[in-house]
Amino acid sequence: MGELVEVSSNGVSGLTPKQIVAQLDKYIIGQERAKRAVAIALRNRMRRQLVEGEIREEIKPKNILMIGPTGVGKTEISRRLARLTSCPFVKVEATKFTEVGYVGRDVESMIRDLVGVAIGMVRSEEVLRVEEEAQGIVTEKILGVLLPITESDEERRESVGKTRDKLRRKLIDGDLEERYIEITIEVQVVPQLEIFSQDSGDQLGIDMGNMLSGIFPSSRKKQRLQIREARPILFEQTIDELISMDDIRQQGLQLAEEMGIIFLDEIDKIAVSGQDEGSSPGVSRQGVQRDLLPFLEGTRVRTRYGTVGTENILFIAAGAFNMSRPSDLIPELQGRLPIRVELDNLSAADFRRILCEPKDALTKQYEALLAVEGVKLEFTEDAIVRIAQIAYELNQTTENIGARRLSTAMEKLVEEISFVAGDKRGKKVVIDEEYVVRQLAGIVEDPNLSRYIL
Repeated sequence: MGELVEVSSNGVSGLTPKQIVAQLDKYIIGQERAKRAVAIALRNRMRRQLVEGEIREEIKPKNILMIGPTGVGKTEISRRLARLTSCPFVKVEATKFTEVGYVGRDVESMIRDLVGVAIGMVRSEEVLRVEEEAQGIVTEKILGVLLPITESDEERRESVGKTRDKLRRKLIDGDLEERYIEITIEVQVVPQLEIFSQDSGDQLGIDMGNMLSGIFPSSRKKQRLQIREARPILFEQTIDELISMDDIRQQGLQLAEEMGIIFLDEIDKIAVSGQDEGSSPGVSRQGVQRDLLPFLEGTRVRTRYGTVGTENILFIAAGAFNMSRPSDLIPELQGRLPIRVELDNLSAADFRRILCEPKDALTKQYEALLAVEGVKLEFTEDAIVRIAQIAYELNQTTENIGARRLSTAMEKLVEEISFVAGDKRGKKVVIDEEYVVRQLAGIVEDPNLSRYIL
């Protein structure tokens, strides 16, 4: 997959921490401390790639603990960070895990998921690299079916060549997409196999598909399809011929190890001291913490693609910590989350900015959706201010769900317009403060209604 970090004569190139924060600002309002923390952590991983000598192996990522209520941007910051830098990213909820010996999702599954994402990213990049070549080969394969070359054609090579050129142009222009051709399709017949073990095939480090494919070879069958249906099948077959899965596995494992990011959400739900847990014989929250600890410290995990190390994977843990405190985590786990960032509650002013400033702002999303119906939707400034104020008040009087409250309020606000949009094609619809009050004020004033509708 090429170099994981760009190198120039001046050192590390690519996004600097300031540039990373500037990019995050396009999608996330406020939370400057959290943005700075993740930007520095990411830049340090890039710097590590250039460190020479034995000390490089001693430089480990500084894992981050984000503390803040739901809906203030914890997940979005991590997700956007991964997209900016093309890093493999996996979000998992700590409450889904169970300690060793109990039925449930094991902690290792997050590493296997990360490797799967990395393999997919590397394969996608390889597909893009050979896509043009593959398209050309597919065209030639289809030509070979439409006009096969025989020995007798050698005598009239020139005329056959001209005919093939005409067919090739028609194929490229899409004039022959409805024509039927007969192609050969490989069908892999692999019997169902159950593993009677506490560990799945992935946990055992076994790729059952590849192992059984050698025992049960694929069969070939001919199928008659239209060219537009046959083209993607032939494209996938050609891609498999042009790229090496062994190289992809190796690069994917390296990418997961060196640049992987795992977002551990709801870490606060397992941050309860032993005295608070009582004497229940069920799954221990401290047990889950102790199962997580080796992965943050650094260990080796077997996956279906090979063994991967977790020493350099960046872990970003997050939680609201309403019912517990970070100090309720076991000391060893606290030590593996050295960077702590507290995210701020969102104000009405923040809500107003969220509604109109980000590139993917909700107002822009609804304007784009209704534009498909030929309706020009427009929000006035006083309407946006009013929506923000209503969302803020609802968070204060009911459960505080942060910016997610804007989604519920906006959906209720444009419900009627969305329903009759088909009858308003070519018209302009303006949402002003009066419309907002008419649609939402009654619900906000009734706490029972607001609790269940907004």
